[in-house]
Amino acid sequence: MSKRVFNFSPGPAVLPVKVLEEAQQAVLELPGVGMSILEISHRSKPFDAVMTEAKSLLTELLGIPAGYSILFLQGGSSLQFSMVAMNLLRGTGKTADYVLTGTWGTKAFQEAQREGTARAAWDGKSHNYAYLPAQNELKFSPDAAYVHITSNETIQGVEFPAEPDTGSISLVCDASSNFLSRPVAVERYGLIYACAQKNAGISGVTAVIIRDDLLKRTPKGLPAMLDYQLQAANDSLYNTPPVFGIYVLMLIARWLKHDIGGLKKMAEINQEKAKLLYDVLDANPDFYRGHARADSRSMMNVTWRLPSEELEQAFVKQAQSRSLVDLKGHRSVGGIRASIYNAMPREGVVALRDFMLEFKQQNGG
Repeated sequence: MSKRVFNFSPGPAVLPVKVLEEAQQAVLELPGVGMSILEISHRSKPFDAVMTEAKSLLTELLGIPAGYSILFLQGGSSLQFSMVAMNLLRGTGKTADYVLTGTWGTKAFQEAQREGTARAAWDGKSHNYAYLPAQNELKFSPDAAYVHITSNETIQGVEFPAEPDTGSISLVCDASSNFLSRPVAVERYGLIYACAQKNAGISGVTAVIIRDDLLKRTPKGLPAMLDYQLQAANDSLYNTPPVFGIYVLMLIARWLKHDIGGLKKMAEINQEKAKLLYDVLDANPDFYRGHARADSRSMMNVTWRLPSEELEQAFVKQAQSRSLVDLKGHRSVGGIRASIYNAMPREGVVALRDFMLEFKQQNGG
């Protein structure tokens, strides 16, 4: 195998080598089954065992209490933007409140407006989503159908350190880019959804954790594939699910439990990795200008600008020659973005840190 680069892509993202090796073997033959994971029936005993273990591991890692259902769906979080509003807002006569902290929260808000009345309880557009609201800045509708947040914005690099207090209103969260990166108080949420291709596996599967009482809100007449209640009643097997994606998610959950030691330990590792880069930004503010305010920084996506676009282009090109790849920032923010998800090894972040210091010395005086 050729040498693996350090992949800082925002997604699909780096995966643990151990998981890749196990998946590689399963593509040829799922242990003890005699056929590939790509060939087995979604209604077979081997796949039932995969589903059972995946749900059990997620329940254990996240401490999911009784009264919640775990679904494995398709369409990514972009489809969840619509499904949430279809199932929880459509026909209620209520308002859904959205906290807009970046690009993905704004996209979710736009989709909700197709299904009913949605309002921005807070919008950080005026400062290009560089920081998050304080609790006293959030004014929710008294009878809101739900409050929606995006726990981590990959493009702007801002992350909620903890969920806001929504009182008796159900909290809905797009956790796509920090799912399984830290402990979560699931009992404080009505619904959590996350596409897998950041921290939990590969593209093609989306995990949904939904409180059972919310399933009863589903209005009649929804297309079957977009009906949470129907999907839950069929244990995510209404049609052929993304079998391989669910299998890889299970392998990731195993890795988190047995190799990492749980989400508390994973969070400690992620915090230490992020600090390596943020320390460079803080020590060189005239050369490396971080996008996110210090109290809103993401542990998953570190974003910054350099003094000129020419230097940014040179940074990306020279980094790639050092096997530090996919560091170009999103066009709406520009600059540099280093996505350092769970599977990014510490040595990759150290290599980037060292390159940043060297690049500054060569170009910044």
